[in-house]
Amino acid sequence: MGQASIGIIGGSGVYDIEGLENKRWEKVESPFGEPSDDLLFGELHGVKLAFLPRHGRGHKIPPSDINFRANIDALKRVGVTDVISVSAVGSLREHLPPGTFVIVDQFIDRTFDREKSFFGNGLVAHVSMARPVCKRLGDYIEKAAWEAGIAAMRGGTYLVMEGPQFSSLAESEMYRTWGCDVIGMTNMPEAKLAREAELCYATVGMVTDYDCWHPNHDDVTVDQIIQVLLANADKAKSLVKHVVPHIGADAKACDCGCRNVLQHALITAPEARDAAMVQKLQAIAGRVLK
Repeated sequence: MGQASIGIIGGSGVYDIEGLENKRWEKVESPFGEPSDDLLFGELHGVKLAFLPRHGRGHKIPPSDINFRANIDALKRVGVTDVISVSAVGSLREHLPPGTFVIVDQFIDRTFDREKSFFGNGLVAHVSMARPVCKRLGDYIEKAAWEAGIAAMRGGTYLVMEGPQFSSLAESEMYRTWGCDVIGMTNMPEAKLAREAELCYATVGMVTDYDCWHPNHDDVTVDQIIQVLLANADKAKSLVKHVVPHIGADAKACDCGCRNVLQHALITAPEARDAAMVQKLQAIAGRVLK
């Protein structure tokens, strides 16, 4: 099985990066089912990466059918410690026009039809989501965006809706009153599961449209989103090229608090833990289940 330290979750255009060496696709098995696709392993600036197409190659899987647990479990199994999630989002703010990248720091989860935890009956755990992304990774992404000349805003709240339909006007206006900055369908429960897996995780929201609230813009259509998404793909590749050396050179990454959140999160007494659950969670929580 291939090994990598940095995982990139995003669309198919993100992993077509100039300079990516030793590329190979490899299937990774997970006890949580099938991941969205095989992982693409490669090396960039001497750093080992694993790319995962969130919707599968060719965008075959709708948001609610993504097996988020298998995706995160697969990345953990190949040694990934840092995850950069790249997602298309709609803007809920005038100052975030299409083409802007938002380095998200908060989420509001409005999804309702997805498995949201690795834990459950037989082995209960509670992790903090007060600060759901890794500040260390956010710092590096901000620096990389500046180096690449990408218009990026540091900080923002991402409203994650169930989909696959886009928002109604009333919903869009409501989310704006909540203080949300961007809206999308994919980063929950991804961020929650990454936290449970003790992975450093950060989200880059690539704005494709103004959702439907903006009075001077047509209602969002798939064609409009695809046009901007293709334009954003080159910027996303440039961002990855610039951020990888920073993450790879971080000698203090092992001290990041994201990597020990399970230390005091398990509630179920050792003698009461379900043996099958313990075995299933070896990749995710083996460090604290020994």
